[in-house]
Amino acid sequence: MAQTPGGVQQRPHSSAQRLGGGPVLFAGWALELSGTLSILLGVVGITRETIFSSPDYTYEFSLAAWGWIHIVLGIGLVAAGLGVLIGQSWGRGIGMALGAVSLITQFMFLPHYPLWSISVMTLDLLAIWTLARFLAAGD
Repeated sequence: MAQTPGGVQQRPHSSAQRLGGGPVLFAGWALELSGTLSILLGVVGITRETIFSSPDYTYEFSLAAWGWIHIVLGIGLVAAGLGVLIGQSWGRGIGMALGAVSLITQFMFLPHYPLWSISVMTLDLLAIWTLARFLAAGD
Protein backbone atom coordinates (compact mmCIF):
# COMPACT_ATOMS: atom_id res chain seq x y z
CA MET A 1 0.00 0.00 0.00
CA ALA A 2 1.19 3.49 -0.84
CA GLN A 3 1.01 6.31 1.66
CA THR A 4 -0.01 9.86 0.69
CA PRO A 5 1.56 12.99 2.24
CA GLY A 6 -1.44 13.27 4.59
CA GLY A 7 -0.73 9.81 5.97
CA VAL A 8 -3.67 8.09 4.25
CA GLN A 9 -2.86 4.68 2.85
CA GLN A 10 -4.01 3.92 -0.68
CA ARG A 11 -4.26 0.57 -2.35
CA PRO A 12 -2.35 0.14 -5.60
CA HIS A 13 -4.63 0.21 -8.62
CA SER A 14 -5.31 -3.13 -10.22
CA SER A 15 -5.65 -3.42 -13.97
CA ALA A 16 -9.43 -3.80 -13.56
CA GLN A 17 -9.61 -0.49 -11.70
CA ARG A 18 -7.48 1.27 -14.33
CA LEU A 19 -9.78 0.02 -17.08
CA GLY A 20 -12.90 1.14 -15.27
CA GLY A 21 -13.59 -1.77 -12.99
CA GLY A 22 -15.80 -4.80 -13.26
CA PRO A 23 -18.66 -3.33 -15.31
CA VAL A 24 -16.40 -2.24 -18.15
CA LEU A 25 -14.57 -5.55 -18.17
CA PHE A 26 -17.97 -7.24 -18.30
CA ALA A 27 -18.99 -5.08 -21.27
CA GLY A 28 -15.75 -5.92 -23.09
CA TRP A 29 -16.23 -9.64 -22.57
CA ALA A 30 -19.91 -9.39 -23.55
CA LEU A 31 -18.86 -7.76 -26.82
CA GLU A 32 -16.20 -10.45 -27.33
CA LEU A 33 -18.74 -13.22 -26.74
CA SER A 34 -21.40 -11.59 -28.90
CA GLY A 35 -18.87 -11.19 -31.71
CA THR A 36 -17.65 -14.77 -31.42
CA LEU A 37 -21.20 -16.11 -31.46
CA SER A 38 -22.00 -13.95 -34.49
CA ILE A 39 -18.96 -15.28 -36.34
CA LEU A 40 -19.96 -18.87 -35.53
CA LEU A 41 -23.52 -18.22 -36.69
CA GLY A 42 -22.20 -16.65 -39.88
CA VAL A 43 -19.97 -19.61 -40.68
CA VAL A 44 -22.88 -22.00 -40.23
CA GLY A 45 -25.09 -19.78 -42.38
CA ILE A 46 -22.55 -19.81 -45.20
CA THR A 47 -21.55 -23.46 -45.11
CA ARG A 48 -24.93 -25.04 -44.39
CA GLU A 49 -27.62 -22.88 -45.86
CA THR A 50 -30.32 -25.48 -45.13
CA ILE A 51 -29.69 -25.67 -41.37
CA PHE A 52 -31.98 -22.73 -40.55
CA SER A 53 -35.64 -22.56 -41.43
CA SER A 54 -36.38 -19.90 -44.00
CA PRO A 55 -39.87 -18.57 -43.28
CA ASP A 56 -41.75 -16.15 -45.48
CA TYR A 57 -40.31 -13.03 -43.93
CA THR A 58 -40.06 -9.33 -44.72
CA TYR A 59 -36.26 -9.20 -44.34
CA GLU A 60 -35.68 -11.94 -46.88
CA PHE A 61 -31.99 -12.49 -47.60
CA SER A 62 -30.30 -15.72 -48.54
CA LEU A 63 -28.81 -17.41 -45.53
CA ALA A 64 -25.36 -17.02 -47.10
CA ALA A 65 -25.91 -13.24 -47.13
CA TRP A 66 -26.98 -13.39 -43.48
CA GLY A 67 -23.86 -15.44 -42.80
CA TRP A 68 -21.58 -12.77 -44.27
CA ILE A 69 -23.42 -10.03 -42.39
CA HIS A 70 -22.91 -11.90 -39.11
CA ILE A 71 -19.23 -12.62 -39.83
CA VAL A 72 -18.37 -9.01 -40.65
CA LEU A 73 -20.33 -7.70 -37.68
CA GLY A 74 -18.81 -10.36 -35.42
CA ILE A 75 -15.27 -9.36 -36.39
CA GLY A 76 -16.12 -5.73 -35.60
CA LEU A 77 -17.60 -6.71 -32.23
CA VAL A 78 -14.53 -8.73 -31.31
CA ALA A 79 -12.27 -5.79 -32.23
CA ALA A 80 -14.43 -3.35 -30.25
CA GLY A 81 -14.50 -5.71 -27.27
CA LEU A 82 -10.71 -5.94 -27.40
CA GLY A 83 -10.55 -2.14 -27.51
CA VAL A 84 -12.75 -1.93 -24.41
CA LEU A 85 -10.70 -4.57 -22.59
CA ILE A 86 -7.39 -2.80 -23.21
CA GLY A 87 -8.87 0.54 -22.18
CA GLN A 88 -9.05 2.34 -25.53
CA SER A 89 -11.60 5.13 -25.68
CA TRP A 90 -12.54 4.29 -29.29
CA GLY A 91 -13.54 0.80 -28.14
CA ARG A 92 -16.35 2.15 -25.99
CA GLY A 93 -17.98 4.23 -28.71
CA ILE A 94 -17.53 1.67 -31.44
CA GLY A 95 -18.66 -1.06 -29.04
CA MET A 96 -21.89 0.78 -28.37
CA ALA A 97 -22.48 1.45 -32.07
CA LEU A 98 -21.70 -2.09 -33.23
CA GLY A 99 -23.66 -3.52 -30.30
CA ALA A 100 -26.69 -1.55 -31.49
CA VAL A 101 -26.20 -2.74 -35.08
CA SER A 102 -25.82 -6.31 -33.82
CA LEU A 103 -28.98 -5.94 -31.77
CA ILE A 104 -30.94 -4.81 -34.83
CA THR A 105 -29.40 -7.53 -37.00
CA GLN A 106 -30.23 -10.24 -34.46
CA PHE A 107 -33.78 -8.91 -34.23
CA MET A 108 -34.09 -9.18 -38.00
CA PHE A 109 -32.67 -12.75 -37.86
CA LEU A 110 -35.09 -13.77 -35.07
CA PRO A 111 -37.45 -15.93 -37.18
CA HIS A 112 -34.55 -18.06 -38.44
CA TYR A 113 -33.08 -19.04 -35.06
CA PRO A 114 -34.96 -17.44 -32.14
CA LEU A 115 -33.13 -18.80 -29.08
CA TRP A 116 -29.71 -17.93 -30.49
CA SER A 117 -30.84 -14.46 -31.53
CA ILE A 118 -32.41 -13.71 -28.15
CA SER A 119 -29.24 -14.83 -26.36
CA VAL A 120 -27.00 -12.60 -28.49
CA MET A 121 -29.49 -9.72 -28.22
CA THR A 122 -29.28 -10.01 -24.42
CA LEU A 123 -25.47 -9.80 -24.55
CA ASP A 124 -25.67 -6.80 -26.87
CA LEU A 125 -28.17 -4.99 -24.62
CA LEU A 126 -26.08 -5.59 -21.52
CA ALA A 127 -22.90 -4.39 -23.23
CA ILE A 128 -24.59 -1.26 -24.61
CA TRP A 129 -26.17 -0.42 -21.26
CA THR A 130 -22.93 -0.96 -19.36
CA LEU A 131 -20.85 1.11 -21.78
CA ALA A 132 -23.47 3.89 -21.84
CA ARG A 133 -23.42 4.07 -18.04
CA PHE A 134 -19.64 4.08 -18.03
CA LEU A 135 -19.45 6.89 -20.60
CA ALA A 136 -22.13 8.87 -18.75
CA ALA A 137 -20.05 8.61 -15.57
CA GLY A 138 -17.42 10.70 -17.34
CA ASP A 139 -14.44 8.40 -17.11
